[in-house]
Amino acid sequence: VLSCRKHSTYLNMISVLNVLLVALLAFASASIAAAERLPFTLGVRDSLMIAHSFHNHPSFGPAGGMHGATYTCDVEFSSANLVEGTNWVIDIGKASDILADVLSRYNLKNLDEVFPGGEMTTTEFMCKTIHDGIAQRIREDVGDFKGEIRVKLWESHKAWASFVGEV
Repeated sequence: VLSCRKHSTYLNMISVLNVLLVALLAFASASIAAAERLPFTLGVRDSLMIAHSFHNHPSFGPAGGMHGATYTCDVEFSSANLVEGTNWVIDIGKASDILADVLSRYNLKNLDEVFPGGEMTTTEFMCKTIHDGIAQRIREDVGDFKGEIRVKLWESHKAWASFVGEV
């Protein structure tokens, strides 16, 4: 009987290990596939200071009223290949200039005035908005970038949001 229990316990342990192994392999495969798809990344960083409210919406508690925020904005440009002739993903100076230009639309401004339609200017909303501005400038000014752009806004060292999309 003791030997039978040990065998049963052993089989249960193998079953659990198999489930964990399958999950780990699935995660690793997805990570490897993403890296193989767009293995090259260039990142730039800037910051902005804004004021905004959430129009006293009760879901936001005290943050529903007017308050300020200082964001750190990280932007990653990812591509499957390097640009022929330069071996870069994108010109780092051009990427930095575009980021600074897009952020200048919001820096030191009240977002309630920039978006007068009552939009909830959450960090997630601003990630998408900044992404769209950068993507538009890339299409207009940088003909050789093909790939994805990820915008990450850090509210603090503990909290951030991001948006990723193709150009």
